[in-house]
Amino acid sequence: MQELAQVGPRLRDARKRHGWTLDELAERAGMSASTLSRLESGKRQASLALLVPLTRQLGIRVDDLLTEPARDPRVRRPAVRRGDTLIAPLTAEQSPVQTFKVTYAPGAPAPEPRVHDGYEWLYVLSGRLRLRLGEQELVLGRGEAAEFDTRTPHAMSAAGTRPAEILSIFNGEGARMHVRGPDA
Repeated sequence: MQELAQVGPRLRDARKRHGWTLDELAERAGMSASTLSRLESGKRQASLALLVPLTRQLGIRVDDLLTEPARDPRVRRPAVRRGDTLIAPLTAEQSPVQTFKVTYAPGAPAPEPRVHDGYEWLYVLSGRLRLRLGEQELVLGRGEAAEFDTRTPHAMSAAGTRPAEILSIFNGEGARMHVRGPDA
């Protein structure tokens, strides 16, 4: 566990921010300076019994010593082309909710309506989107949104002569159906 290897250096940094020596912090926390030195250098395994008095004196939480550094928040997944539709992922693959920017090419035929588990939310960024939803056929313009149960037969395509760009949000099953297709 990488986090445990960082406890010592983080403890040392917190002590130095207070301007305390090993002896000063050890005395305040009721332990020997050699124990604290071994903790800071990683030669002694950290335990709650040792960390709690130290963190109290330092005014930090035990979690502050264990927290992983922030992960890179950038999403680095390639766009996927399915026929005349370009699908750009905007969330990490393991995210519980999937978000995509979908671009429907103008003049492309509307696909056959599909049904699958899930729920979808969409927002039209530009152009006009034709949404077939059950027996309804709707045209949504820029700034309009829709939400629906994906167990209702549905299909989308661009309406008009310009591409339709939308943000689409759904659960993992919905993402699998839209990005990889029904045979994935």
